[in-house]
Amino acid sequence: MSIVIWIICGVIAGWLTGLIMKGNGFGLIGDLIIGILGGLIGGYLSGLLGIHLGSGWIGDIITAVLGGIVLVAVVRLLRRV
Repeated sequence: MSIVIWIICGVIAGWLTGLIMKGNGFGLIGDLIIGILGGLIGGYLSGLLGIHLGSGWIGDIITAVLGGIVLVAVVRLLRRV
């Protein structure tokens, strides 16, 4: 996948994560970072659990959104401490 597609998927995944988690919003760069980190986290966790969410960019976005949700939840827990 080209880097442009990764960036587009990252922005979409970060934006969807922001909608689902209902926070203050992170802006375009924040959404991109959350989407990319969410993709890494989601890919790692799905590999550990043996879950495959499909191929192609839609599966990648779903994986990144789930990883982004985990990332935002952990960050919110750490902020409370």
